[in-house]
Amino acid sequence: MRFSVSCDIQYDVVEDTTLILNIEPQHGERQEVLDEQFSVSTGGASDSHVVPETGNRYRRLQLSPGQHQISYRAEVETRPLIADPAEVAEVPIAALPFDVITHLSPSRYCQSDKLGRFAWRRFADIVGGHEKVTAICNWIFENVDYLEGSSDVSTSAYDTFTLRAGVCRDFAHLGITFARALGIPARFVSAYALDLAPQDFHALFEAYLGGRWYLFDATRLCPVDGVVRIATGRDAADTAFATYFGQLGGPPKQITVRRLDRQPRGDWTVSAVSLVSS
Repeated sequence: MRFSVSCDIQYDVVEDTTLILNIEPQHGERQEVLDEQFSVSTGGASDSHVVPETGNRYRRLQLSPGQHQISYRAEVETRPLIADPAEVAEVPIAALPFDVITHLSPSRYCQSDKLGRFAWRRFADIVGGHEKVTAICNWIFENVDYLEGSSDVSTSAYDTFTLRAGVCRDFAHLGITFARALGIPARFVSAYALDLAPQDFHALFEAYLGGRWYLFDATRLCPVDGVVRIATGRDAADTAFATYFGQLGGPPKQITVRRLDRQPRGDWTVSAVSLVSS
């Protein structure tokens, strides 16, 4: 599948500010950035870095007072692995690779230790790994209202479980929390997403099953095979699209995602989908 993605951001900078962006898609065996352009209307110094452990790509800019227009364009090809959910099993904790074990632990927004009793009572009897995480997503979709403005940057999975309302990052945090409580490693994913309305950066999550990371989206706002991954982390604290040190403001960002290969679209997939090699 081939996609065109773009991000346009305007910042009105009040004082000298260091801005760190995480808006550029990851490179990998199943996701290839074919072409990309990054520009800042006022020029200025910038440098970039790829974190080897995650593949997250960061760009650091030094912005002086004034208005700055930031533009990013990319053409990305994805080659998702498609599997039968019935054949995607849990990995026993004793057999997990050590580099995924950290994704079993509670984190700032995903307090799996607080929601473990509910998770075990509700989901533990489901046998299949992919089926179990799908059941988690189904429960969130059916019991938590998707409501803009119902949460903020301090809202945790425990808050969302209590209030029963949130947005995509809250749905992802709750899914991660339940999975970890059940002994399934899970991590946060920020992404460009096809068919999202209105378009914005999207949050979903991955669970480690059958020896690789599989995508899940409890919001059901986009097809999981129509995702272009930007960053992964223990929760949203690791994947913010912008972090700044200084003072700035500006209007909402503008995001676009288009499919370029013109393949006919049918129903959204119910298969297991992975965009990473392992």
